[in-house]
Amino acid sequence: MSERDLQTIIQKLKSPSTSYQESSSLLSKAKLTLLKLNALTPQASTSPSILSLAREVFETGALVSIRAKDPAGFTRYVHQLTPYYELPDDKFSAKSSGEKNKITGLYLLLLLTQGDYAGFHTELEGLELREDGGKRVEEDKYLGYPIKLERWLMEGSYDLVWKAMEGGKVPSEEYGVFSEILINQIRSEIASSSETAYPSLPISSTKNLLFLPSEGAVVQFAQHRGWLIEDGRIYFPNQKLKNGVNVEAGEVAEEKEISMTAIENTLGYARELETIV
Repeated sequence: MSERDLQTIIQKLKSPSTSYQESSSLLSKAKLTLLKLNALTPQASTSPSILSLAREVFETGALVSIRAKDPAGFTRYVHQLTPYYELPDDKFSAKSSGEKNKITGLYLLLLLTQGDYAGFHTELEGLELREDGGKRVEEDKYLGYPIKLERWLMEGSYDLVWKAMEGGKVPSEEYGVFSEILINQIRSEIASSSETAYPSLPISSTKNLLFLPSEGAVVQFAQHRGWLIEDGRIYFPNQKLKNGVNVEAGEVAEEKEISMTAIENTLGYARELETIV
């Protein structure tokens, strides 16, 4: 098999009509071709055109894995792409630009959805070193998206996260795959903040707060969290005890203030949406 065969395989992989099963078979053929061309990993003797095609194969595989909701497969492709992304641009064909920022941004988003904040910051620090500063990284539409989401999550600015994820504002369709995962993660964090901030809340307010579709969905969510429901209100467990340990009053007050700010921001945004609708 030759360079032309590799180009044909990539063309088929990028066809919207190609199924996931067909893509898996084509990717296996592409890797076998790269192996025969001694280009499965970058070599000093590998030509720019072959390097570009190899990078494109792995990038396409990464995007196929994301669309198939296969995070493990995506991660494997990211690791295979790492040595290519460490090469200077002049090692590749002039016509080939690659999807480096898109793939890297998706990987940052994956780490975020997995709650791997240490891995997220390790990856980000390396990225900032390679790109000569954080400002340039954050200005990129693909890289800036997960960076902003992580910052807002840490601040408890859940309303800003909702805004960023709604209405097709994600940088590309692949980023949208993570929206449902992040939404569930945010709901869990808002629920924990609510337990700290208030003794109880009306079911209607909780529905808006958690961006759930109905009050029935709120009841299901509440039962899953072990909340009590009575007379149209949700009652949260006693937060003076955490994991069976009595928490000092000062610590409770501080956590409550932080949690209430996050809740008020989110409820304010939910009310804005209701006004618009």
